[in-house]
This record gives sequence, structure tokens and C-alpha cells, in this order.
Amino acid sequence: MLGLPAGIRACLFDLDGVLTNTAAVHAAAWKEMFDEFFQKYSAEHGTAFRPFDARTEYDEKVDGKPRVDGVRDCLAARGIRLPDGSPDDPPNVETVNGLGNRKNEAVQRRIRTQGVEVFEGSRRYLQATEQAGLRRAVVSSSANTREVLDVTGLAPYIEEVVDGVTIRTEGLLGKPAPDTFLRAAQLFGVDPAEAAVFEDALAGVAAGRAGAFGFVVGVDRVGQADELKAHGADIVVRDLAELLGEDR
Repeated sequence: MLGLPAGIRACLFDLDGVLTNTAAVHAAAWKEMFDEFFQKYSAEHGTAFRPFDARTEYDEKVDGKPRVDGVRDCLAARGIRLPDGSPDDPPNVETVNGLGNRKNEAVQRRIRTQGVEVFEGSRRYLQATEQAGLRRAVVSSSANTREVLDVTGLAPYIEEVVDGVTIRTEGLLGKPAPDTFLRAAQLFGVDPAEAAVFEDALAGVAAGRAGAFGFVVGVDRVGQADELKAHGADIVVRDLAELLGEDR
């Protein structure tokens, strides 16, 4: 009925791109922040300006990772090094944390002004897992997870949240390390083999596989089914409704 193997007791959902279309909001916010920074950097260093690629660079360098890791990895790929700074750096400070906070301001503004779209197949799947008595957690690198769950009305279906705030306060490693998913399983008192991971990001799928979870579902919203499988997905669907036997 749910498309899961026998023995699965808990479902661990990524938020952006799996339950909600905030991935598009995040990608636009990353592009806004990085384009502004790269233009300034190019002018100061006499190099050609190359805009942030909201598809390739987003998918490969930042999607699914903690914010500061995304900033650091994207800059490193372009041969740029900045000091890390501290988590409370103002958004106008050119440190890894400062740029991350600038991006967070941009995404919060977009959430307030544009709202957040819920994938209705995911809403139905959440309802079905609740009715089936499975435990349900959201595992996201976003520090805005609880706000998004409240805004979208998904909060009542979710029992536990492991998010960017948890990563910072508990000192967890972000995806592609499995720590956040392992923490969610621990909160439910289940073994990783008894939990299913639902992810659209390559880093998230890799985290699910690294944690030896019982089932890893790759959700392909952008045409990267082969990459999701290569990173460890047991199955790839375009929408969670497919696991209910529905058309997308």
C-alpha cells in the first residue's frame, strides 16, 4: 500500500523538494546571493563574471547540505576562499557564515512574500503513513523547517524535526553524512534498518545509504533519476503518489 518493504516502522522525509517545492525558493535565493557576491568579487579581482547556475551548481554544490557547507563548497569549486567567520556574522560581512546568513535572509523574504507550494502527492502520502501507524519525521538542513511546516499546514503530520537548528545545537554533521537521519531514527527508538529515507538531493540519498537505512527513496523532480540511483536510492519516483499506486 505504501510501496515500502516489510519491517519499516518509520519514515524520514527531507523537506525541500520532497514534501514542498521550497527547493525552487532556495535555488532562487542562492542565485540572488551568489550573483551579487560573484559580481562584486569579479569587479574587485578583474575576472569575468560567471552567474551562479541555479540548476547544476545548486544540485551539485549546495542542495541538501547545511548552509555553510553549501557556501564553502560552491566557493571552493570556483577557487575562492573566505574566512568562516562566526554563525552570528551580519549578512553584509563577506565570510562563509555572512554569505550564508545573506542567503537565509533572501529565502525567508521569499517564503513570506511568495508562500510555499506543497506537493499534493506528498501530502496524501503523509496522511497514508499516519493512518498506517508509521512514525514520521522531517530531516532537513534548513533552519526554516518548522516555519515552512507551519505555513503549509504539514506540521500536524510530523512527529519529530531534525533540521539546521538541530545540526547547529547538537553539533551534527550535515548530509551527505548520515548523522541527521540517524538522529531522527534514534528519536523514534528504531534501528536504521527499520526506517525509510525519502530524498530528492544527491547528498541526502548518499546520507541514507551511508546510514544503512532499510529503504532509500529517491524523488526525482529535476530529471536526475540515474544520479539518484548511483548515489544509493533503492527506488526512484517522480512523486510520492506513485508509491500509493497513483499517477503523478
